Amino acid sequence: MAQAAPRLSSAPSAVWYTRCPAPTPLSIAAQLGWVNQAFSRHGIDVTSIRDSADPKIRQSHFDHHLDWSFRQGGNIPPIWARSGGRHTRIVGLTRTDEFQAVITLPHLGIRQGADLKGRKLGLPRRPGDIIDFQRATSLKGIVSALEIHGLTAADAELVDLVAQTSSPGSSADASAFTPRRKLPYGEEIAALHRGEIDAFFVKGAEGVTVTSLIGAHIVVETGFHPDPKIRINNGTPRPLTVDATFADERPDLVADLIATIQRVADWAEKHPSDAVRFIANEIGVSEDAVRTANGPEVHRHLSLTLDQDEIDAIAHFKDFLLEWKFIPENFNVQDWVDPRPLALAHLRQPL
Repeated sequence: MAQAAPRLSSAPSAVWYTRCPAPTPLSIAAQLGWVNQAFSRHGIDVTSIRDSADPKIRQSHFDHHLDWSFRQGGNIPPIWARSGGRHTRIVGLTRTDEFQAVITLPHLGIRQGADLKGRKLGLPRRPGDIIDFQRATSLKGIVSALEIHGLTAADAELVDLVAQTSSPGSSADASAFTPRRKLPYGEEIAALHRGEIDAFFVKGAEGVTVTSLIGAHIVVETGFHPDPKIRINNGTPRPLTVDATFADERPDLVADLIATIQRVADWAEKHPSDAVRFIANEIGVSEDAVRTANGPEVHRHLSLTLDQDEIDAIAHFKDFLLEWKFIPENFNVQDWVDPRPLALAHLRQPL
């Protein structure tokens, strides 16, 4: 049965957006001013959720509660929001593989993954967060590292490390949303040096930086593993999500957004050094850390797709989050995907 043509409402006066400090095409498009330009053609203002002074607004970075909003970044918060009943749609995915590793100190004698058996592995725990995505990220990294060496989480001792909350409105919230955030993994580093744990998980350019700073030994690296079920984590892939109101009432605007973001892939091919500089600026790390964490070809991995293998990987990760009780309810990931705006964007001339 043919679907009815989408109903177009009057355009909103403003839209909201947010992105994680990570290598995403949305981040670069925003820094280049393209996102503002795209919506200004329609007389629509673009307002950053991360820059809002209102903690209730900033909370939408995690729970996606604002209508007329879009987000690209880690996939755990949008999975959690969708599991909790938030009506959102995945309209694109960016797969930019990144450094993921379990690290230790050289003197502890943990040389390879098999040596993790019986060891104490640190897991951050932020009981004040609305979704403890950092704990989920670390746990998935640890489970994957153990799995490729024939081990399970039951073969090691998982040690809780209570960390400062990063939920909107908390005292730690400002550092989580400022351009120059402090490096993560502070609790893990302290526990490692106190002898309370033997190893912990790190990821991304910040993980590369921390590994170098403490002179750590990399026990297992999983970020570039050929099996997507091993390498998938909060940052791989990173979905572009929009709320259902936006997707249903103005799919044309969502298509304009996607077409704008897709320009980044061609731009980055022609300006690889600038692309790395923008990514480093977004995260607050050195350009060398970005190249080490994401590979020298990072500028070639900034496109939006709806690749079925990546959708399947998100479904696998959703199952992991459900198994470990990070999300409240099961749902069908395939039903979450809305391919219409991406298909419409491909029919358009570059903006």
